[in-house]
Amino acid sequence: MREKITYFVRIHDTDRSEVCGIGECALFRGLSADDTADYEKRLSEVCQNPCGELPAMSSIRFGFETAMADLRNGGIRKVCDSPWLSEGRPIAINGLIWMGDSQTMVERVKEKIERGFKILKLKIGGIDFDDELSIIRSIRDSFDKNDLEIRLDANGSFTASNALRCLDRLSGYDIHSIEQPVAAGQPELMKHICEVSPIDIALDEELIGFRTDGETDELLDCIRPAYIIIKPALCGGFERADRWIETARRYNIGWWATSALESNIGLNAIAQWVSAKDNQLVQGLGTGELYENNIESPLAMDGANLIYRPERRWTIPDLSWRV
Repeated sequence: MREKITYFVRIHDTDRSEVCGIGECALFRGLSADDTADYEKRLSEVCQNPCGELPAMSSIRFGFETAMADLRNGGIRKVCDSPWLSEGRPIAINGLIWMGDSQTMVERVKEKIERGFKILKLKIGGIDFDDELSIIRSIRDSFDKNDLEIRLDANGSFTASNALRCLDRLSGYDIHSIEQPVAAGQPELMKHICEVSPIDIALDEELIGFRTDGETDELLDCIRPAYIIIKPALCGGFERADRWIETARRYNIGWWATSALESNIGLNAIAQWVSAKDNQLVQGLGTGELYENNIESPLAMDGANLIYRPERRWTIPDLSWRV
């Protein structure tokens, strides 16, 4: 990817026109269940009646939930009370290592460790598996599990025939967890993998799309993973994300949140929401650094922490807002 198209919505207070809430409808083309030919039409329809019932489209719900919450809080890019925003409490995040050739991935690992990250998340499945094992082995040769936690994300790259063999080979390197070892939509296979895997399994793409309470319960009751990864813009918005968490707790399933290439508008909303949950696990909210033209904001990285610097101002670009 070289660019990511996103949509912003702005909702005005009719009594105070200078007050507006802004949200990001963070459509992720090629991954989101919302990636349909009529997306802009559906989004336009909601803009005509923002107080009506929201459609079962995760990114639109995420954007309008954010904008409405911001409006209720005075249009200052605040969506909820959180220690991250009000007390300056940092959010610990993992260092994300994107897929690439072996040398590039090793260089990215070194850079993250030098910046102070104690938890790395490596995307695997993009190069030869033996080369990926070599990278992980080299990390463990220098850092044991007490000094560095390794999380993996296979992005569904394993198959029914090789998944357990790959997991067994990875298990010798003290891996904390691995996200989505096989492609989503195979609940019985994923259930079996979770039952016998030597590494804790986390569901990621499996959660994409809008699900009812019953469907959420059915999925987690069937698969019973160790963790679920919450991406509000992909799994139904904040309200549905809350339901995922409530259901996970009933089955003693852990969770953490991950951003999905949102701009600082969306990332700010997710960070406030996560902070309000007081989840003690390290989060995956580091994707905002990828952009060359992100919206100027108080969000900043301080070592391995996402922080909010109130002395910095939000600078919303002069967009051509559609009515």
